[in-house]
Amino acid sequence: MRLLIIEDDKDLAKSLKQTLSSAYLVDLAFTGKSGSYQSLVNKYDLIILDLVLPDQDGLEVCRQIRERGGKTPILVLTGQCELSNKVDTLDSGADDYLTKPFHLSELQARIRALLRRSPATLAPSVLKVKDLVINTVSREAQRGAQVLRLRRKEFDLLEYLMKNRGRVVTREMIMEHVWDSHSELVTNSIDVHIKHLRDQVDRSFPQRLIQTIHGIGYKIEG
Repeated sequence: MRLLIIEDDKDLAKSLKQTLSSAYLVDLAFTGKSGSYQSLVNKYDLIILDLVLPDQDGLEVCRQIRERGGKTPILVLTGQCELSNKVDTLDSGADDYLTKPFHLSELQARIRALLRRSPATLAPSVLKVKDLVINTVSREAQRGAQVLRLRRKEFDLLEYLMKNRGRVVTREMIMEHVWDSHSELVTNSIDVHIKHLRDQVDRSFPQRLIQTIHGIGYKIEG
C-alpha cells in the first residue's frame, strides 16, 4: 500500500517515513501545492496531511482533493485541540485527525483503522500486466504457465514496477521505496536485480515487459 505524507517539517516527515516504510510505500511532499499535485497524478491508499503548510492552508488542500473527486482517506495532523477546529477539519473532507504531539503507535493504529474502512483495501492482492501475474500476499509470481522463482528483493522490485505500470520509475525512486537507501552499493544492486528479474520475467518470452528508459530508470508496460 502507498501513503502520501504532506508535512512541511522535514525532520518529522522523514521520521514518519522511516517508521512507516516497514509496512507501506511512502511518498513525501513538503508544500500544499506539491502534495495536491502528487495526490492528483499518483494513486494513494491514504494521505497524511498537516494543517500548517508554508504555501497553503491544509484544510484548503483537503477541500481541493475532495472537490476533484478524490476519495482517498485523509488523516489530518493538527496542533489545534479546540472543538471548532476539529469540526472544521472533518467538514473539509478529512476522515480523521490526530492532535500533535502524538505517539507513533496511535498514528499507526489510526492508519490501520482508516485502511480497513477504505474500499480500496478490499481489492484482491493480485497484480497483472498482460500474462504476468503476482500475488502480493502469497508472494507468488507467474508468467503464462511458467512459475517464476524470485528472491525477496526481486519480488519487491517487480511489485513496485507493476504498481506503477506504464510509468517510469527512476533509480532514485527504486532506492527509496524498495531499498530505503541511497548508497552506491544499492545503485549497483539495482543493476544486478534488474538483470536477474529480466532473466525470469522476459528471457523465455517473445514480448519483453521490463523496459529501460536510458538515463532515467525503468518501467513495465502492458
